[in-house]
Amino acid sequence: MDQQAGLTAVLTAIAAAALTYVFAYPYLSGDAKAKKRAATLMTTNKEANGSGRVLDPTKRRKAITESLKELESQSKKKKATLEQRIAQAGLSWSKSSYLVGSAACGLVLAIVLLIVNGNMLVTIGGAFIGMFGLPAWVLSFLRKRRIKKFIDEFPGSIDVIIRGIRAGLPVVDCFRVIAGEAQEPVRSEFRQIVESQTVGLSLGEATERFVDRMPIPEASFFSIVVNISQKSGGNLSESLGNLSAVLRDRKKMKGKIQAMSAEAKASAGIIGSLPFVVGGAVYFLQPAYIMLLFTTNGGKITVAVSLVWMLIGILIMRKMIDFDI
Repeated sequence: MDQQAGLTAVLTAIAAAALTYVFAYPYLSGDAKAKKRAATLMTTNKEANGSGRVLDPTKRRKAITESLKELESQSKKKKATLEQRIAQAGLSWSKSSYLVGSAACGLVLAIVLLIVNGNMLVTIGGAFIGMFGLPAWVLSFLRKRRIKKFIDEFPGSIDVIIRGIRAGLPVVDCFRVIAGEAQEPVRSEFRQIVESQTVGLSLGEATERFVDRMPIPEASFFSIVVNISQKSGGNLSESLGNLSAVLRDRKKMKGKIQAMSAEAKASAGIIGSLPFVVGGAVYFLQPAYIMLLFTTNGGKITVAVSLVWMLIGILIMRKMIDFDI
């Protein structure tokens, strides 16, 4: 009886936790707020379309800014697959090509370390770094650089769409103009949207796939605005105009933050590089004095502990000078 009562209590607790997760998750993750804001935006579009009057642009910009923040927090939680990260970096590699290249990089680095050092432990560590660390870092660097270039060019492309819509051109023709004349990577992304429509996809479906290729809140909100305009109507040029203004304001704020944090970044760089500079100078002046750190067990432990503490300090300084907009 005691075992049955305990099992019943455990099953009841699991069921209660599952029900709580199902009903509370939308509010904890922000999905409920995002849906509410999307519904509000759809309602305001209908009201603007029905009454013909222009809504307050300040309130619309505020709603767009809050939606961008929520979309950015949600996009950080989603982990892209390896194929998506390769595509987002602008590379035409396949998954097998990337894995073969990673294995070759680890093998080459292991051979070099084995010839130079001769220590098997260092060789294994170098092979691990060359196989998993270096290719992932290069892929992340290329991906961030391409996304940054896209964010810089995206507001100008939205302005082209706005001017085309106000001139009476269809939205698809505006997309074709961007696909033919914009800078990379905006040009290639909009070209894929146009090509998706030629194979039978609707404009909303094409922009949803555009978000998968470019996982940033700016692209997500652009897709939301286009989808709402396609389904419920409304003034698309006004919504895109507010989005363009918000994106330009975010860009200006990022520039101000970079200017204000330049001194702190320079100080962090000097503090982080000072031990290596001093160590290199001592090695050239008195090699026997500093080689004790690499030839004795106590010295190796000291170097390892110092590197760990330096890494912690660098991460703390990076967190202090990293600002979210």
